[in-house]
This record gives sequence, structure tokens and C-alpha cells, in this order.
Amino acid sequence: MAEVVAPAIEPADILWQDGVPESRLFGDVYFNRDNGLEETRHVFIRPNRLSERFARLPDNAAFVIAEFGFGTGLNFLAAWQAWRNSPVNQRTTLHFVSAERYPLTREDLTRALALWPELQDLGNELIRHYPPLVRGVHRVLLDGGQVRLTLYFGDVLDALRELEFTADAWFLDGFSPSRNPSMWLDDAILQIRHHSKPGTTLATFTAVGRIRRTLTDRGFTMTKVEGFERKREMLTGVIPESAFETPEAGARKPASIAIIGAGIAGSLLARNLAERGVKVLLVDGANNAGNAASGNLQGALYVKLGVEFNAQTQLALSALLFSQRYYAPYRNNGWYPTGLLQMAWGENEQQRQERFLDRNHYPPEVLAPVNAAEASNRTGIPVESGGLWYAHSGWLEPAALCKTLADHPNIQHCFGMEVQGLAKCDDQWVITGSGPDIRTDRIALCSGHQTPELASLTGMDGYFRFKPIRGQVSHLPEERIHSPKAVICGPRYLNPSNKGVCVTGATFDLHELSPRESVDSHRENLTELTTMLPELWKNEPPSETETEALEGRVGFRCTTHDYQPVAGSLDNLEGNKLDGLYLFTGLGSKGLTYAPLLAEFLADKLTGQPACLPRSLEKRVNPHRCYKMAKTEIT
Repeated sequence: MAEVVAPAIEPADILWQDGVPESRLFGDVYFNRDNGLEETRHVFIRPNRLSERFARLPDNAAFVIAEFGFGTGLNFLAAWQAWRNSPVNQRTTLHFVSAERYPLTREDLTRALALWPELQDLGNELIRHYPPLVRGVHRVLLDGGQVRLTLYFGDVLDALRELEFTADAWFLDGFSPSRNPSMWLDDAILQIRHHSKPGTTLATFTAVGRIRRTLTDRGFTMTKVEGFERKREMLTGVIPESAFETPEAGARKPASIAIIGAGIAGSLLARNLAERGVKVLLVDGANNAGNAASGNLQGALYVKLGVEFNAQTQLALSALLFSQRYYAPYRNNGWYPTGLLQMAWGENEQQRQERFLDRNHYPPEVLAPVNAAEASNRTGIPVESGGLWYAHSGWLEPAALCKTLADHPNIQHCFGMEVQGLAKCDDQWVITGSGPDIRTDRIALCSGHQTPELASLTGMDGYFRFKPIRGQVSHLPEERIHSPKAVICGPRYLNPSNKGVCVTGATFDLHELSPRESVDSHRENLTELTTMLPELWKNEPPSETETEALEGRVGFRCTTHDYQPVAGSLDNLEGNKLDGLYLFTGLGSKGLTYAPLLAEFLADKLTGQPACLPRSLEKRVNPHRCYKMAKTEIT
């Protein structure tokens, strides 16, 4: 029997005593019984001088708070409240990085935060965006993206090793060292120093001598100060400004950037940077955003999670959960969370799903198995097999969404420009083409299957292992079918009706590169769809004449040699002078799902802010893995 992999994480075992949560595992309360919020302000907010430091932040700056033990989120909400109450500039960002081995369920979190009426608005927003209890990193955008919460569900030491950030202030919380010693090991204290810089402050409720001495040995100047209420003493600390500065320290002001490609990847990256206060130039050969593979009328928000919970599956799951949260503000304006059925179609897929369910445990808010009757009820049409139901997935209007994303005061457009040259000159990049030359500090290539051609303009010696795959969708008139009320995925996907049309597809043409619609491709889509959903048609399936008259669209997906996406810098690429050049492509047929998370990650990198991907997954999307020096034949 194979070892069972369980991506779900154990929730906190809560004992409610007089309305206050206690941890049964650690035998300790989460906060002071009499006034937990004032305790947080006394122990963490005021000693770290947060309000004063927030007020001094310059434009486009980020302030990073790191914490041991997220617990009920009370410390985070108090810091967020202090942020809101300070005269911070709209073009600044608060990052809060926290690890939690035993996260609260949404229900316990809701009950705990109800104790603080003055934090109600902030608490409700946190609860709405609180991620499912799945191991790993969760990036949560709050306050319109001005507040970014990075939650690591897992061991603190794993979080400190996996997460890339430099803190301006530390909240050393968690249960007391005597009750939770693993959180206070010397290894954890060493990692605190690694994630700090000159001027970084910390505060902790404990005054244990071992903790004070260890932090002192790591470069902090430690001070005992008055504790809260009956607790006599606590500790505060700071790394002196004269201390050695680590290479990662500090968030740098973003340089000018041009993004080439205004599809879903480029539009999301441009919007992400713009909302952080960065001025962006969006360049595309078309006359507007949302063309090429992103120009389809509809697309499904979908991934196929692996039977084994490996790095590939972890990346897919992280992308799915983040995209569901990211698109939420666009509900009914480009995003339609109808739910999605992944059919257990055919014997092989049925067996695969059985193995998947046997070896994995996902929270039901992520996915749940359904039988044929349940699947038929949820999709609104007869379905012959059950499958996996993703309650928070659905479909999008990619073309319309790209146009909305690209509409921001910090985004300038340079549409209708065919790029013909990319060259480094005097520490800047120069883009030449059908319009005036563009000079910029950084370039992000978000050009889908055209990326290899554009990358070659830099004069690099080798090539990238990318390939285009043709995909044709078919537009089905609503009056001819029983339109589903949720997305159905199998050998083909089928979306609910939009403006009288249901989109189905897409073909996966490895050797066909024609951009023109093909009757054979329409025929292939209809055959597969009819086999998958034999009771779909109101009368008979389309005749040959009707098939020839069908409308649709052809797009080209960009895929990599290992079918994993690419997002990262090309610095130090085997002798090529490509500093300031970034790639964001290779999303394949899952671009709508992968693009939000990878745009967030690339924006983190471009602005020097904490990364939303752990180091293990950052390696997985590194563009260097796709680069080859010698021009050998790809097999």
C-alpha cells in the first residue's frame, strides 16, 4: 500500500473556556482573557514603533512584519488597524508573513474574532479570504492589495527556510517556550537573523534568559521592558544600524518596466505592478489587450491535480486557490464562479480519480467527489459519470478581463507596435520596432508562443525549449444544446452559455500550425463532446452542414519541454548579458489559473518584496531550466 499523502493540515484543537479559545495541544490561551487586543498593542505594536515607522515610509515602499504563530490572526489585525490609522501613502504596501502549524478552522476563526467589535470590518475581510487548510504557502490580498498576507501552514522552521523575505519587524508570538519549545529552538532564532537587516526590530512576550542570550548572540541588542498586566517583564530588540547588511535586506524602489505582450499573463503582471505604484508600459502588436490565446470568449478556471502530492501538484493547487481569490472582485464582470465538474470519464480516469482520493485528503471547500446523480444536479444536465466537484471554480471571459486589467492610471499602452529589436545600451534596454524606440530599465516578455522569437532578438547564444500548440474552440449556439449551469471538463470542456453561445474545446494540435479555423477541428470537438455528454443536444447533434457553418477561434498555447510554466529573471544566464530581462510564459492550457499567482510572484521579485512562492517552487518555474546553449534538434 502506497504511503498516503495528505495535503490538508490538521486544524487547531480548540477548547472554548468562557468564550476564550485555548489550545488543547499546548494547554494555553491564544490571548489575554481580559483584554487580548490591548495585550497585542502593548507587546508588539508599540515596542516595534509601527505607527511612527509607517508614517515615514516613502512612495512605493513596503514594510514587512514577520510572526511566529498566526493563531487567531489578532496580531495581524492589530497591525493592519495601525496601518490604516497611520498617514501611509496609497502607493505603499504592508506585508505580513506568518507561520502556523495548527491553523484555526474558518468557524473557530470567526468565533474568536467576534470578540473584537472594533476589528469587525478587518476581521470579516480576513475571514472571507481565509484560505482552505492546506499545507504550504498562501498569499492573501487585502485592502485592495495594499495589505499582503503570506500565511505558511506548516512548521515554523520549514517556513523560515522556504520563504524569501526580509523583515522590518518581528512578532515573536506563539505559545510560551515551556509549552511549545520547538518554536523557540536555536535554529529558529538563527533564521530570524537571516531574515533581518540593520534596523530590524522585534518584540516578544517572553523574558526567558535563554531566548534573550540567543538573540543577543545573533546580533540583536536586547532589552527587558515592562510586561502586560500581571506579567512583570518582556523582551524587545533591534539590530543596530551599524551591523552587517545581508544581501537580501530591504525593498528597493521599482525601476521603469516595459511588458511585451498584453494577453492574460502580461495584463495581470501590469495590473499587479500598477497597483503597487509602479509605472508600466504595456506593449503589444495588436490594437488592444486580450488577443492571441487570451482572446477566447470563455475559458475554464481549472487544473488537474496529480495523484501524488509532489511539487508539480503543489504548484497547481497553489495557483488554483490563489486565482479563485484573485478573481473574486471581478465576479459577474469577467469571472463567473459557477463551480466545475472534472468528470471521471472512461475507465482510466475513473481509476486515476480513485487513486487520487485514496492517497490524498483535500478539504471539501477545495474539491469533493460526487456521483453521477450529484454531478447531474450540480451541472444542470444529464451526466453519465461522477467525478470531482470544485465548488469555487468556474469560467472567465479572458479577452474582456485583459482589457479591464490593462485599464489603470499607472499603465501606459503602446499597442500596434511590432517589436523588432531588444538590446542592452548604457545599463538600459532599448526596444525597437514599428514605433519610436523605447528605453526602459527592465523588460518582461509575456508573449506566449512568440517568446522564443523575441528572446532571440537579444542576441543570446542558445535557445529556449518552448513550443506552440494549436488549440481550436467551437462556439455552440445556445438554442441547440442543454446549456450547463457549471463548467464540465472531460475529453473536452463545456462552459455555461454566455451571450447565446457555449464555448467548447479545445483541440490539442502538436503538428498543425495553421491559424485558420478548420472544419476538421470543429468535427473533432463535436465528436468528443457528444461522446462525453450524449444527452447534451436538444435534438440531433449538428449535421455536416451545420458543422461546416460553426464559428470558433484558433489560439496557440506556449508550453515548455516539461509542461511547467516559466516566471523569473534571466540574470546570469550562461554568460549572456541579460540583467533586467524577465520571462513569463509557458502557461499551456492552464494560463487563466497559473497566471495570477505567477504574476504576483514576478511582481514580488521586480519590487524586492516578499515572495509568494516558496524556494522549492521558485526553482520549478525558473526559466534557466528551459535554456539550451547548443542548437540541437528537439525530440
